[in-house]
Amino acid sequence: MAVLHPRVAPRRSTTRATTWWGKAWVRAVEEAAFSESDLVTARTLARGGHVGQITTRPGGFFASVEDQHGLWTVDGAIPELDETGTETVVEAVAAEAGRIAALLGGDLPHDLVEHTDEAGVELLPFGSELAATCTCEAWAEPCVHALAVLQQLAWLIEADPMVLLQLRGLAREDLLGRLHARRESPVSDDERDLDAAVEAALYAARLLDDPLS
Repeated sequence: MAVLHPRVAPRRSTTRATTWWGKAWVRAVEEAAFSESDLVTARTLARGGHVGQITTRPGGFFASVEDQHGLWTVDGAIPELDETGTETVVEAVAAEAGRIAALLGGDLPHDLVEHTDEAGVELLPFGSELAATCTCEAWAEPCVHALAVLQQLAWLIEADPMVLLQLRGLAREDLLGRLHARRESPVSDDERDLDAAVEAALYAARLLDDPLS
């Protein structure tokens, strides 16, 4: 399922990431860039509000970017997890009840990412995994427009790490559904806590869908 995010207003302050996972994403963007000058231009476009609404989907994203030469469309991709990788992430989230609460609260627990890394599943991308095409005529890929979208994606992921999971192919509803399915026979306090957290998340999701329920 695709998600259309609100357009990011112009920022006068720095575009630097503030969370550890945001900084990791920005490092990947810097690795993907052809030159420092491209990064400077991209940050200016991102900070200046020249990026339209970003749509994220499992395995990709797209958005429009406007500069002095015209309006361009960026279409990007990031590798999705396979079924084994997805189950590894679900198991890592379920391993500690506090992890789902943290994710829903806008935090990406460092030990969760370490857990998946140790199992051979990388959640945060490398620069070589960030692919993007653009309707502009620049020969470098990613171009400055794509880099601007990737910069704003860092802000979206900082605010809601579930965006990162969705890009990797594990949408919020899918994660909650898989966790819900694991509730059939809770045997420990941690699992009971997880059960309560999932129930609360599902209830909140139902309220968002139907505020009068």
